[in-house]
Amino acid sequence: MNTRPALMVSIALLVLVGGCGQQSAQRLTRPPATAQAGPALIDAAPVPVGPGPSGTYTVQPQPAPGSCHSRTASNGQPLPDPACTPGATNPAVTQDNIDSTICRGGYTSSIRPPASITDREKDANAKSYGYTGNLHDAEYDHLISLELGGDPNDPRNLWVEPPSPGHKPGSGPNNPKDTVENQLHELICKHTVALTDAQSAIAADWTTALARLGHPNGK
Repeated sequence: MNTRPALMVSIALLVLVGGCGQQSAQRLTRPPATAQAGPALIDAAPVPVGPGPSGTYTVQPQPAPGSCHSRTASNGQPLPDPACTPGATNPAVTQDNIDSTICRGGYTSSIRPPASITDREKDANAKSYGYTGNLHDAEYDHLISLELGGDPNDPRNLWVEPPSPGHKPGSGPNNPKDTVENQLHELICKHTVALTDAQSAIAADWTTALARLGHPNGK
């Protein structure tokens, strides 16, 4: 009796079963995706790291006059020039210490530069962006806010943000970006969204940051 065909069939079955078992093991050992990781952010440019808080702030040099050009988001809101204002993060804030830094009451006030510094920077930055409107209506804004771990006084993280569409001249800053920042801060402090993902998203386009992170309603 020729047993060779039966032997070959048995070997083939062993190989097939072994292969399936190996694939199953790979599936079981693959690390699960975390809720904090956002696949929509894989194309985001790395955000620069700033010098961090200082006991004594100094007026920072701004880009050359007329060298920066603001952009407009799809909903008409103003966005900064990514070459001049890519954002910058605070190295003193990390995912591991958010509960004792940005999620602790009073932290941002303790690191905010004084108006005596930022007022002079604002005047110079307005020239960088060629902004000729009323500075009373424009906010000297941290692109990555302090409550999201943005650097306090890195010139790459601050810009003269023009008023939003429909703004009443002379009524002062009215920035809807603040609401997005507050919602992102809440998500970070609930450990729902990773710190670096939120920073990358708001640096790229604050008007779409929540949607890119999978939380279009801020929840």
